[in-house]
Amino acid sequence: MVLMIGAYTGVMKMTALSTYVVPMCILPIVMRVFFDARLALFTHVITVLILGSVAPNGYEFVFMQIIAGMVTIFSVTHLRKRAQLFISAGMIFISYLICYIALSVIHEGSISEVNQTNLIWLIGNVLLTLVSYPLIYIFEKLFGLTSDVSLMELSDTNSPLLRELSIKAPGTFQHSMQVANLAEAAIFKIGGNSLLIRVGALYHDVGKMEMPMYFIENQTTGVNPHDELSFEESASIIIGHVIKGIEKARKNKLPDLIIDFIRTHHGTTMVQYFYQSFLKNYPEQIVDEDDFRYPGPLPFSKETAVLMMADSVEASSRSLSNPNFESINKLVDSIIDRQIEQQQFINCDITFKDISSAKKIFKKMLMSIYHVRVEYPKA
Repeated sequence: MVLMIGAYTGVMKMTALSTYVVPMCILPIVMRVFFDARLALFTHVITVLILGSVAPNGYEFVFMQIIAGMVTIFSVTHLRKRAQLFISAGMIFISYLICYIALSVIHEGSISEVNQTNLIWLIGNVLLTLVSYPLIYIFEKLFGLTSDVSLMELSDTNSPLLRELSIKAPGTFQHSMQVANLAEAAIFKIGGNSLLIRVGALYHDVGKMEMPMYFIENQTTGVNPHDELSFEESASIIIGHVIKGIEKARKNKLPDLIIDFIRTHHGTTMVQYFYQSFLKNYPEQIVDEDDFRYPGPLPFSKETAVLMMADSVEASSRSLSNPNFESINKLVDSIIDRQIEQQQFINCDITFKDISSAKKIFKKMLMSIYHVRVEYPKA
C-alpha cells in the first residue's frame, strides 16, 4: 500500500508522465497471491480511496481503479502459471478501456473526443502490472511467504530433494505419491488448498531417507533390522523420522508452510506396533508411553488434518491381505475414528461432515487402487 501510494504521488509531481501509467493493480495481484480475495479487495479499496482525495479526477480515478481491482482479484484466483498473469493483464486492460471510454463519452458527449494519448498510458500501465511477478518473488524471500508459483515448482518430482527420496527410499517415495493423490482428492471435495496439501504430502516423509531400511515400505530383501533392536530403540528410530525430516527440509530451504506438514503428520499418536509388542512381551514392566509417542504438534489446519488421515489410511491399507470392499471400508473408519478419539483434530477448523466426506473419498480411491469391485447380487 505504501509503495502504491508513493508511486502515484511521485508520478503526480512529474509533468512528463500521466497518472494513468501507475499500475495500481499490482497491489491486488500481490495480496491475492499470498492471502485471500477479501483482504486483497479491502486493501485495494482503502488505497484507492486514500489516493482519490489527491487524484486530479477523483471520482473517475476511484471508479476505474475499483472496477479494475475487482477484475484483477477474480482473474487471479490461483497464480500457478506465468500465462495466467498475462491473461489477467489483458482483462485489466479491457476493464480500463471500457471504463475510460464510457466516462469520456459521458463527459465529452462523443466517442471521437476521447483522448487517445491516455489510452497509450493505460497500455503502459498494464505492461508495468507484469512487474508483480518478480515482486512476488522478492516478497517471498523477504517475508518468508509462499505463493502458488513456488508450490508448483516444489511439486515437480524431479526437484533435487524428491529425486533423492526416490533413489534412497523408493518405497517411501511411492507411498508419498499415493498419499498426495488421496489427500488432494479429499481436500478438493471438502474445500481447501489442493496444491498446498499435494506438496506437503510429497515431502512429509523425507526424513525416512536417512535410515530407509528401518521402514517397511523400503524393505525389499526380507531382512528387517528391527529384529536386532529393542522395542524402545525401534520406536525411537520410527519417531525420529519426523525430526530428521524437519532438519532435511530446513537444510534444503523448504518453506515453513511445507515443514508444518512434516511436523504434524503423526500428531501425538503412538507407534502402535512396537508399543503393543512391548506390552505383550513384557506385561510385568511399567511402560513409559512417551517412548512410543510422537512429539507432535497436533495438526492445526484442514490441510494438515487431511494429510494425517490420508497418510495413516494409505500406510495401513498396504497391510491388508485381501483388500475388498468390506475390509477397506472397515479399515478407513477404524483408523480415522481412532484419531478422533485421540483428539488429534481438536486444533483444526475441520467438521465431522468434512471428515465423513474425506472417508468416502479415501474408500473410493483405495478401492480403485486395489481394483476392488462391489459384489453384484446373485440373480
